[in-house]
Amino acid sequence: MPLVGSLGVWDVLVLASILIISALIGLYYRYTGGKQKTTQEYLMANQSMTTFPVSFSLMASFMSAITLMGVSNESYQFGTLFGVINISYVLSTPIAAYIFLPVFYNMRTTSVYEYLERRFGHATRLAASLAFTLQMILYMGIALYAPALALEAVTGIPKGTAILVLGLVCSFYSTVGGLKAVLITDVFQSFLMYAAIFAVIAVSAIKAGGLAPIWEVAQERGRLEFFEFSTDPTVRHTWWTLIIGGMVTYLSLYGVNQTQVQRLLSVHNLKSSQSALWWNLPILGLLSFSTIFSGLAIFYYYRDCDPVLEGRIKTRDQLMPLFAVDTISQYPGLCGLFVSGIFSASLSTISSAVTSLSAVTLEDYLKPLYRVIFKRPLIESKSTLPTKIIAAIFGLMCIALAFGAGSMGGVLQASLTIFGVVGGPLLAIFTLGVCTVRTNQRGVLLGFLLGLGFSFWIGFGGPKPMPEPLPFSTTGCVQNNVTKIVEVAQAALHATSVDEPHYFWLYRLSYLWYCVLGFLVTTLIGYFGSIILAYFNYADNSQIYVDKQQKHLDYDLFAPILANRWRRQHQKQFDPTDVYHEESLTKLSPSAAPL
Repeated sequence: MPLVGSLGVWDVLVLASILIISALIGLYYRYTGGKQKTTQEYLMANQSMTTFPVSFSLMASFMSAITLMGVSNESYQFGTLFGVINISYVLSTPIAAYIFLPVFYNMRTTSVYEYLERRFGHATRLAASLAFTLQMILYMGIALYAPALALEAVTGIPKGTAILVLGLVCSFYSTVGGLKAVLITDVFQSFLMYAAIFAVIAVSAIKAGGLAPIWEVAQERGRLEFFEFSTDPTVRHTWWTLIIGGMVTYLSLYGVNQTQVQRLLSVHNLKSSQSALWWNLPILGLLSFSTIFSGLAIFYYYRDCDPVLEGRIKTRDQLMPLFAVDTISQYPGLCGLFVSGIFSASLSTISSAVTSLSAVTLEDYLKPLYRVIFKRPLIESKSTLPTKIIAAIFGLMCIALAFGAGSMGGVLQASLTIFGVVGGPLLAIFTLGVCTVRTNQRGVLLGFLLGLGFSFWIGFGGPKPMPEPLPFSTTGCVQNNVTKIVEVAQAALHATSVDEPHYFWLYRLSYLWYCVLGFLVTTLIGYFGSIILAYFNYADNSQIYVDKQQKHLDYDLFAPILANRWRRQHQKQFDPTDVYHEESLTKLSPSAAPL
């Protein structure tokens, strides 16, 4: 039976209200305050934002429609083990807050890749910026495709129409309102995201007679899994893959990603910026655990008749929208609230990507190109309009890419794969920059290019074995074709299990290792390659010093905890009053020599 639903009058009113409010927020910030006349206000909100909206925006930027549909589907198919990834968020937050963030905040840069130019040179900055641009463009397509599935399922609107409507509305308020509008709409949309998830849980609990039956059925059917400690890297989810892979993925997003750093730099001081990162942790955790439980709530409802095996939907990414059609639509206006939550989740993600890509394009591509062509810098008064045009172009590009996102598999795994293959190498070059002094541009570029190529190979190469979900039941189904569908599905699973040993070993790795391997390959080649190239005088590292004699490090380029340690070691060895005059400073003792 095809999945076609309909919205009532109240549902349409709720959904229309969300569209109108989001657009009005963009118009409000276009005509108030500085009216988005400068790139500092348009891209950085004049560094006037407070902790509260930034902390919500950090969550909404990436944990949006992908989380709502993907994580719910994850717990429905594979159980609750994915929740262990929240441990990696706790472990990674202090690293992002106290290792990376102070370096970027002290530089007050619009583009995070300006740091790479100061640390390694222009070629490294350009390579990293291009990789980020590719990463975000691919991700935007998936972020828009996910809610289009939801709208198609609930309203019967063609997927193409949904993509166009969502993409155009998002592009509008992002383009006219700048970062301020994006941050405030993120807060508004975050609450709608929570409302959508809680609506799913509440309706399921009403039908189950409480939350306890949902938990009991999940336990009986093997959905509750928290203790998988296998060291086999081909096992899709274990504690090690979720914690180690989750930490590298989290740091690649919240530590060095332009989208998140741009938000963190929009507050008025470093302490508030770090507070926003810490407050993001419980906000993110609450959404993560709630979404996991929503998957169990949906499983309870379909425990005896899986919709895919029944033939009602083609993929399990449509489970949450189907649940809305079958249950939530019985309550006037509530289905509209659910759809608004899915819709808002996508809006927050795409708008975040648009603003960050605009900043990168202006700072890393347009300004350097203008300087080369016209032999003078692009002045502030002539920068804002091109930046807005760039934002609009990226919004339209997102719409175009969304039409091809359906071929990328499950939305959760596809999004994490995209972030993994690019995020790991990007995190590595920033880590080499802030934590070592021996690395140089040629060595780091070599490591980055090889690491990126390796990550793309294992991330998108194939064929790969399909993950095997937990068992589903069709005992409660009434369709005549269920038996045939089950037989076909079982035959496919059997063929997969038989052929699995013949898959190339790297293609069988858990997708969470892509980011880790890309990080390790880039780090090792970048570090040791730098040492070897410097030994043969094929590389220069003069930009990390503040003087022409290359005696004194520019400590602002390094993580504060390391910079302070190196500074103290220097001061213990030499007279502070002669620190800029003594030739003996050209060499460090082995105990004081940094990495």
